[in-house]
Amino acid sequence: MDGQVIDNPAQSRFEMALGDEIAVAYYKIEDGRVALLHTEVPQHLSGQGFGSKVAQGVFEAVRGSGRRAIAKCPFMS
Repeated sequence: MDGQVIDNPAQSRFEMALGDEIAVAYYKIEDGRVALLHTEVPQHLSGQGFGSKVAQGVFEAVRGSGRRAIAKCPFMS
């Protein structure tokens, strides 16, 4: 399992490969900030810490881009 979070701006989401599947965090840009809307981990992989790894990678990517995040997703907040 890859574990690296990458930005996929064409689909407005961050992605983390989990073997043949992916965990995602959807977003939209609002006033130059990244509004985090929804996080998904494949159901059979939930409870194993992958959501937390996605969140950590997302916040690192946003911070590295110099933008600010707005956590509208309950998991991300």
